[in-house]
Amino acid sequence: MTWVAPGGPAADVSLGDPSAPGDRPPTPRHPLDVPTIRPPLPPPSQRPRWSLRQPLALIFTVTTLTGLMGQRFYNQPGLDVGRRSPTTILASESATVEDVKSTEEKRKAARTGSIPVLKVDSSLNQQIYTDLQRWVDQGQAIRQALGPFPPIPFSQIPASVQLYLRDVEESIWLTIVETVNRSRPNPSPNPSVPVPRSTPDPANTAVLDEATRAATDQAIAALTRYRNSYPTEDYVALLRKLFQARENYQLALQLMETERQSLTPPLEDASSTVAIPLIYKSEFLQISDQVWQETQQGIYRALERILTQGIAPGVPSDILDRAVRVQVKLEVPAAGEPLAVDLLGRVLQPNLIQDADRTKLMAEQAADAVEPVYVTSRQGEPIVKMGDEITQAQFVLLDHFNKSERSANVWGLVSFGLVVTLGTGIFVLVSWRCHPKMRNRDRLLVMFFVLSTPLLALSTPNVTSLEISSLPAVGILMGSFYGSTLGSVTVGVLAVLLPLGLNMDPDIVVASAASGLVAAQIAGRLRSREELALLGAGVGLTQALVQLLLSVSLSAAAGPVWSLLLKVAAVQGLQGLAWCVVALGLSPYLEHLFDLVTPIRLAELSSPNRPLLQRLALEAPGTFQHTLFVATLAEAAARALRCNVELVRAGTLYHDIGKMHDPEGFIENQMGGANKHDQINDPWRSADIIKKHVSEGLVMAKRCRLPKAIKAFIPEHQGTMLIAYFHHQAQQLEREDPANYGVNELDFRYPGPIPQSRETGIVMLADSCEAALRSLKDATPEAALAMVRKIVRGRWQDQQLVESGLKREEMDKIAETFVQIWQQFHHKRISYPAAIGPALAPPVIPGPGASPSSAAVKS
Repeated sequence: MTWVAPGGPAADVSLGDPSAPGDRPPTPRHPLDVPTIRPPLPPPSQRPRWSLRQPLALIFTVTTLTGLMGQRFYNQPGLDVGRRSPTTILASESATVEDVKSTEEKRKAARTGSIPVLKVDSSLNQQIYTDLQRWVDQGQAIRQALGPFPPIPFSQIPASVQLYLRDVEESIWLTIVETVNRSRPNPSPNPSVPVPRSTPDPANTAVLDEATRAATDQAIAALTRYRNSYPTEDYVALLRKLFQARENYQLALQLMETERQSLTPPLEDASSTVAIPLIYKSEFLQISDQVWQETQQGIYRALERILTQGIAPGVPSDILDRAVRVQVKLEVPAAGEPLAVDLLGRVLQPNLIQDADRTKLMAEQAADAVEPVYVTSRQGEPIVKMGDEITQAQFVLLDHFNKSERSANVWGLVSFGLVVTLGTGIFVLVSWRCHPKMRNRDRLLVMFFVLSTPLLALSTPNVTSLEISSLPAVGILMGSFYGSTLGSVTVGVLAVLLPLGLNMDPDIVVASAASGLVAAQIAGRLRSREELALLGAGVGLTQALVQLLLSVSLSAAAGPVWSLLLKVAAVQGLQGLAWCVVALGLSPYLEHLFDLVTPIRLAELSSPNRPLLQRLALEAPGTFQHTLFVATLAEAAARALRCNVELVRAGTLYHDIGKMHDPEGFIENQMGGANKHDQINDPWRSADIIKKHVSEGLVMAKRCRLPKAIKAFIPEHQGTMLIAYFHHQAQQLEREDPANYGVNELDFRYPGPIPQSRETGIVMLADSCEAALRSLKDATPEAALAMVRKIVRGRWQDQQLVESGLKREEMDKIAETFVQIWQQFHHKRISYPAAIGPALAPPVIPGPGASPSSAAVKS
């Protein structure tokens, strides 16, 4: 790094290792390494002393938490379930005792394991009937294209022959007709007899397989017999009917092919091709019209019966298929059974849905119907024998006869205290790392959050569904006040201690802990109350989802009782949302009561609509503009150094509010008028006026109830700096008249303290550099950087930053950031020529071939 003084040569002041070995040649000393005189130690009465307050507070916290959350250890049975009895214990009298725990478990199992009540979905039934009618209509269209079947009574031509002649190949058909025509003795030409369109090939019959040859011979025999038995006119009519039946059959086949193509996905969608079975196949054309009509009627009757009985969701396909076949067999002719099974299999789907109201009613009735579990004993009989493991029923009897040896479990309480100590220690370590300057009031607030959680849990009834856990509120408030890390640790520690000490339901604790962790992680990043309110909805949803997942995974009968599980999840979600509403309402009061600065509060304090900032803009406009520029510089530097940007922005806006006590005493508010200090002509009084803006600013901040972190910017941004201008005037007066004037440097120094944090240190540097940067007009960035470095070096050498936590190597980054912001504010603009006219006149753009001078003349 090189410090460059304005108008002077550059001096090498590299920030290397200052501890160079002694045998090296001397190197120029860094300007920040000049010897300084440390301030004297404060008197003993003001020195920080080690105190027992913090250890005592830690002991008190651990003891209180252990005593409050360790309720289960105060009256714990010595002979509990699962332990072995040291002796044989006899019943002192006959008794019948209710086992409340077992009864409640059975009722819970009956409530969550009850079978849901189903009801028929009429709208779905209507959809099924509509789908079936669509398929039946398609089949009817195919049958209409096929024509009436059989075209000839089976008594004249057998059914097998008619079916064979309808779909046989054209060449075989022609051979059959020609053979029958030649078989009649003394045939005479008859123009009414159909003549084949082509000449039959006798060789076709020679290559037929045995089955086809037999069917062909049967057809020739049947037609020959008909021709010989009936007049020629009847035979001609028969052939015409067979010709028409063959044409209709081909048309029906074309319709079925069209159906096949409509069900097959296109080629470009081959990746999703699924084999879709056809409903109507060639076998469909073999049944008679009567069978088709009976099949339709039977299908509708079978469907009505199946839908009336209902199809439950999740029924295996093989069971449904068997049920369909049974119903079809009762209602449909044997020839139509395959078609009916295919049609019903295509349209049937589960039509039963859960009736939530009746399911809930039945679940409650099932729980009420559970008989209480009683355990009986007879006088003199052993309740438990020596060495036996105690069961739940035996424990109920032991507890009833006051033989369970209830007493304070000291070792259990001590063990729980160790767990509390471990959790508290983890919290303390994390707080030291994340918030090393935590105040006593902060510790008191954290203790309030921690203690309120078990107190609220103890105040609720001993019913699992009504247990309350305030972990969502703790997560939101701790995350907002102290950050996500400390908030998450607090929620995590409480989530471990609650079920151990208070025996709370782990499901509820886990669900509330999950929502609390979500709240702690997000709350610290929010910048408005509206965002915090939206977070409440997310927290409630998280708690509901986690509760639902736990209920589903831990319940053996979760499948059929979704309505009950959703109800429990909804209750937990509403609890999480309610705690967020409570936290949102409490946060403003806690912020003021415990003097906390959260990102949301800092954003609210930074609003220009705050009354104090509006007063500053009206009464001291020059100071307000100065404040805005300083805020811009300081915010950029804080962002570069990863400091609290929101705190720097808010603190800078209020750092000079004290100048409102005498605005004209500061040059930025004089607006080019007479300088008030020239009229005073007393450097001591002028210095008092200047210093008074610190004390008056603190008074105004207190009156407006600004947080302590914001008030710290008012004195610390000036530290103990020297008011050099009036100090120089006082020295001149002393040299001219030493008898009447004596200069004490403390009279011209601010009272302090010097910056105690990185944020106030950054604001001090920004405040010191703002006026110098604003005074630069045509300076180069290099010259501006040299001047800023000189100012920063002066503050460093004056020991103003020694307690701020800022490091020497960060000074360069701060100076460079200030100059970058200065460049953004003081960028150059285009200087328009005077010929253009007034500044507000729009420029005239010259057209093609026009010169700039002619355009100027037109304007």
